[in-house]
Amino acid sequence: MPGTTATPDIELIIEDIGGGGGGTPPAGGDDGGDDDDHGRRRKRSPSPRRYSTGIAIALVSILMFFMALSSAFIVLRRGSDAWVTVHLPRILWLNTCVLLGSSFTLETARRRLSLADLTGFRKLWLVTTSLGFLFVAGQLIAWRQLVAQGVYIASNQASSFFYIFTGAHAIHLLGGVGALLYVSFRKFEKANILLSHAAEITSYYWHFMDGLWIFLLVLLYLGK
Repeated sequence: MPGTTATPDIELIIEDIGGGGGGTPPAGGDDGGDDDDHGRRRKRSPSPRRYSTGIAIALVSILMFFMALSSAFIVLRRGSDAWVTVHLPRILWLNTCVLLGSSFTLETARRRLSLADLTGFRKLWLVTTSLGFLFVAGQLIAWRQLVAQGVYIASNQASSFFYIFTGAHAIHLLGGVGALLYVSFRKFEKANILLSHAAEITSYYWHFMDGLWIFLLVLLYLGK
């Protein structure tokens, strides 16, 4: 009969209105859609740790490459009767000072950034980049001096290693210069990484190339 079903029907309608129809929207509903989308975008953005891991893998790979070359250099230097000493151009010492100075200006730039001095940071960062280019130009001068003396990459084992060491290092250093330029001109407001994190990660690579050059120079000097 109609009278027996009216009350249950009314109760069901009231429960629908109070629970899911027009009351408080559930978490994650329409009102929270923008927050959820923003949160998902943040989750998709690479974390600084991921960049640090990537540069660490790159540095280990470069180190293994140069250690293999260094091992071959030491073995041939000790066991070869055809080894001819290569006199290192004096400009290499000037180039070393330039590279050491670039590490100093880079760290000074990062200190300026930590003090929120963006203008000072960019000026010193560009000085570091210029010193990087100056180092590579100095290496080209050193190669030209050797060529003028009749020392080529195929002249003997020692000259081959000199050109390979300095050439491979210069190529990897140019990669660091590219990273410096990226930090200088990238608009980090639209990037997935903060400027401070990008500068820090770039400094790892640059200081590594600095230390690697000191190692190679000492190796070449002792292998004369």
